[in-house]
Amino acid sequence: MHLGYARVSTEDQNLDIQLQVLKQAGCASIFQEKISGARRQRPELAKMLEHVRAGDMVIVWKLDRLARSTRDLLEISDTIAQAGAGLKSLSEPWADTTSPAGRMVLTVFAGLAEFERELIKERTGTGRIAAKERGVRFGRPSSLSPDQTVLARRLLDEGKSAREVAETFGVHKTTIYRATASKA
Repeated sequence: MHLGYARVSTEDQNLDIQLQVLKQAGCASIFQEKISGARRQRPELAKMLEHVRAGDMVIVWKLDRLARSTRDLLEISDTIAQAGAGLKSLSEPWADTTSPAGRMVLTVFAGLAEFERELIKERTGTGRIAAKERGVRFGRPSSLSPDQTVLARRLLDEGKSAREVAETFGVHKTTIYRATASKA
């Protein structure tokens, strides 16, 4: 039996292309989910791995839909192999664990994919640090303007409670604590 696995990382992404190619590949059953591949707990992946039997073929559109790290990919591949089944990627023809050469190539390319992911993380981190040094702020914008923050600090200094100050500005008291903490 051909078992398909389709995954996208967020709710606003679409599974249609993956489902179409998996159906064309003859998948009798397709397990699908909208969850980050970096998460270890993926319910539909777990169901598929429990469902796989000897002689089955697990088919994915791309390997990154199945795993996000070499270790994860190798663990999933091993689980599939222990069940007596094979793994095949439709977009990466070299990724076919039904042959020794395919298993070897899969291991090498999975290592390269993880290396590339680490390079991207490193570049992103470097870019983030450089942006912070240029004064770029990350996260949600403050609910209070700089003038409101100064006024909130003054009201607190005059003895008003954080709850009272928060009510004045129509925000939660935690917002007052955060806004005035860096100004103390």
